[in-house]
Amino acid sequence: MELFKDTKFDFLGKKVPFIAVSVVLTVAGLVSLVMKGGPQYGIDFKGGTMTYVKFATKPQEDQVRKALSAKIPGEVSVQPVIGSNELMIGTELKSEKELDQASRVMKETLAATFGSPGGKPDFHALGQDVLVEKLQDPFQKAGVALSSDGLRVVAKAMLEYRDTPPRSGLIGSFDDLKGVSGVTPAMIQAMKQELSLSSYAVRNFELVGPKIGGELRSQAVMATLFALGGMLVYVALRFEWIYGVAAVLAVFHDTFITIGLFSIFNKEINLTVVAALLTLVGYSMNDTIVVFDRIRENLKLKRKESFPDLVNSSINETLSRTVMASGLTFLTAMSLWVFGGQVLNGFAFALVTGIIVGTYSSIFIASPILIAWYQRAEARKHPRRAAEGAPAAKTAAPAVAAEGAATARTGKKDKSKVAR
Repeated sequence: MELFKDTKFDFLGKKVPFIAVSVVLTVAGLVSLVMKGGPQYGIDFKGGTMTYVKFATKPQEDQVRKALSAKIPGEVSVQPVIGSNELMIGTELKSEKELDQASRVMKETLAATFGSPGGKPDFHALGQDVLVEKLQDPFQKAGVALSSDGLRVVAKAMLEYRDTPPRSGLIGSFDDLKGVSGVTPAMIQAMKQELSLSSYAVRNFELVGPKIGGELRSQAVMATLFALGGMLVYVALRFEWIYGVAAVLAVFHDTFITIGLFSIFNKEINLTVVAALLTLVGYSMNDTIVVFDRIRENLKLKRKESFPDLVNSSINETLSRTVMASGLTFLTAMSLWVFGGQVLNGFAFALVTGIIVGTYSSIFIASPILIAWYQRAEARKHPRRAAEGAPAAKTAAPAVAAEGAATARTGKKDKSKVAR
């Protein structure tokens, strides 16, 4: 399927504005990284805790931050989750002992600040086993005839209802459980007497030790470098070494700009973001290889074209494939970014920015590097013509031009022998 046929867009004639955009983004990202002391790592890489807490009403960030900072040593970050009454509470800690202590203090502080008075167990904080234990005697006193297995089935159904969106761990009243299979009015009345409902619920709690975080950070860097090195070798073997260098420089350009944008927009880099960056590396490299493969084919078919014109026509010939592949992937990544929630936000943001940057780098970064090398090689081969100001790019690629000339000379010799 071709969206475009016989297009003749002068992509390389418009390379200067795109290169300027790359320079601006690279400098801005570098300045941001220097000013902030490097990338903003998530707890996956620096160690610490990350707690996702949902509130019944819009939470007061300052109140939460003040309450936790008074009890937990070190920096406490409180960030809202856009579009919901949820907060991400992060703590950066230095030792395993502090991590355990922070977990306990976090739960105690939230319970003291936002929990229900009276000291009753909070239904939002209970698991299945504890809920069964808390309800067994009250249900018997209320005349609810249930076996142990039956009680576990009912408890499981209530917790599944509680944790299913849009509730996501938080219900407004015990009466909301009336629609749950197996729940009777007597059960609800007993729960009202024995349990409480706080105005918040801890949706998720993540904990990573500092040592493990450092190891994960080192492994992520090595994985990226090995990926770039392996692709450099592959492209150099499949084409020529200059193709591999151009492709890897373009991919490095994409990765650095993406990391710079993360720093500019104060987004954390965690394991999911690294997965997105490695995906970006493969995607951008594949897009560049498609263009380079068409260039290699056209070197044999269009010997009389200048190398810049040949590269331009090769980009036009792969334009349909680029638009379809990049466009569909971009729409998918945008959907993840908009609807994927906070957990996938960093992953989707890396893909969205990476696809945009990676697509134009294959055209406006990798291809100009290739042309510049060929022009320099041609200038070395014909220094007099270069000194006189004749553009070296008007001839075909040096290797192909030499091959064509050798073929022509061989053909003439063969014809002369036949004539004699």
